[in-house]
Amino acid sequence: MSGSGLGGLPEAVRAVLERVYAARGAPGGAEGEQGLGALAAPDTLQGLEEAAEALAGALAKDERILVIGDYDADGATGTALAVRGLRRLGARDVHYLIPDRSREGYGLSPAIVARAAALEPRWIMTVDNGINSLEGAQAAKALGLRLIVTDHHLPGSALPEAAVIVNPNQPGDAFPSKALAGVGVVLYVLIALRRRLGAGHVGLGDLLDLVALGTVADCVPLDANNRVLVREGLRRMNDGRACAGVEALLLVSGKRPGRIYAQDLGFQIGPRLNAAGRLADMSVGVRCLLTDDRKEALALALELDALNRERREREAQMQAEALEQLALAAEADRLAAGLCLMEPHWHPGIVGILAGRLKDKYKRPVVVFAPAENGTLRGSGRSVPSLNLRDTLAAVGERHPDLICQFGGHAAAAGLTIARADYASFADAFALEVERRIGCGPFVDARTDGVLSAAELTLVLARAVRDGGPWGNGFPEPLFEGLFEVVNAAVLKDAHLRLTLSAAGRAEPLKALAFRCTDAPPAGGRISARYRVGVDDFSGREALCLYLEDWSAVSRDP
Repeated sequence: MSGSGLGGLPEAVRAVLERVYAARGAPGGAEGEQGLGALAAPDTLQGLEEAAEALAGALAKDERILVIGDYDADGATGTALAVRGLRRLGARDVHYLIPDRSREGYGLSPAIVARAAALEPRWIMTVDNGINSLEGAQAAKALGLRLIVTDHHLPGSALPEAAVIVNPNQPGDAFPSKALAGVGVVLYVLIALRRRLGAGHVGLGDLLDLVALGTVADCVPLDANNRVLVREGLRRMNDGRACAGVEALLLVSGKRPGRIYAQDLGFQIGPRLNAAGRLADMSVGVRCLLTDDRKEALALALELDALNRERREREAQMQAEALEQLALAAEADRLAAGLCLMEPHWHPGIVGILAGRLKDKYKRPVVVFAPAENGTLRGSGRSVPSLNLRDTLAAVGERHPDLICQFGGHAAAAGLTIARADYASFADAFALEVERRIGCGPFVDARTDGVLSAAELTLVLARAVRDGGPWGNGFPEPLFEGLFEVVNAAVLKDAHLRLTLSAAGRAEPLKALAFRCTDAPPAGGRISARYRVGVDDFSGREALCLYLEDWSAVSRDP
């Protein structure tokens, strides 16, 4: 499974993996990161001991703790982890709230503080939010509520007024893993609290399935620390020891223990959990992750699955409309360096995933907006690797002080709110700032892990790559390049390509797939392709399959 070593592999396969790991700054591969003992020590995480002391005091006095999470998968898993962990460590009065996306917006807003106050907590603990919630923190303080902020997003120029802040990205923090997801920050808080209480006998390792799911679904960089967390969480899932909610989500996604990989968390489980926050109420997702009743967990997972199907339908319609707009701009040679799109009927819960799709297709940073309350637009952006999106929005705000109402995020993704009347001005300012920083685009990262020989292009390599992760943001799955002859190509379901290819020196033809592509190369033609190797077991028998990232026709030598 994930994290297996290189011993026992054929020499050609081992050489490929050694090259891949070295290119990612991990020359020892997974073998150098085994076990929870390889995790970064908590001692340098600023505010951690103060948070543990505050929570220990709250537990000793039976003071009510209210966890306020976020409406994405990281926020949901982090909320469930906080509630489960605090209860396990002795909290008898711990509850949670998830903001309503349309009414209360993101994070610790004054509106969610007002709703929280009705529950009469002594403490509010944020999860995956709060570092930029200056007004919400002031509202909590005015009501006499004690605030612990746990977050991982990049802070602004000022920090919220809170009793404690735990965030590896706050100024002066020396913790080595800046890539922790919100759920990872919560885990470290629980570890510190356990130590503070002298409760070493209380296990937290069985909650790592939640940490792995939230970490992968939030697309944070998989640095060495995060890879340990994800690998250990996957191990629990593959051993059949996931919590009832994760087990149910795996079941409705068609995944079974023993064959679960990080990609499944990112492309199968995470989207189903995220669907609740996008279209309905993420409390459904948190309830799924908190229950120990397998029957209830399955019912909630089926509800999330239905929401995800609805999300896909809405996304497809929004994407068709966006592509039509951008095709016209491309024909007129008017594609900006940074793209902004908005339609008055678009759903605010889907703009982020649409921005990601458009960013991948057009190789440009994209911000997609949808109408929100009080004449505002709420936007979600996704960026190319060469541009820090959060810093770019900050620069736009500095140049145009009244243009952005609020924003937050990190290098690859960010959210913001603007006045509806300012949409055109923001679109122009954003495009200019992107161009000022990185040029006109498109911004294509053409790096690959090289060419595979016929001896290397095997099912054994595909299995070794599959098992050699976890792969993800910051530790990408290997991407190779090569020349192929097209035996045949066909469009599937008006959305994808299925191809049969041949490669020099290889007797057997190769199966290949290109997702979200309908431009088929002619049979008998030659293509240059960038691809990932994978294991296709659709027919019940494993076979090598190439998953094409992109391809271009190549003329034959005269």
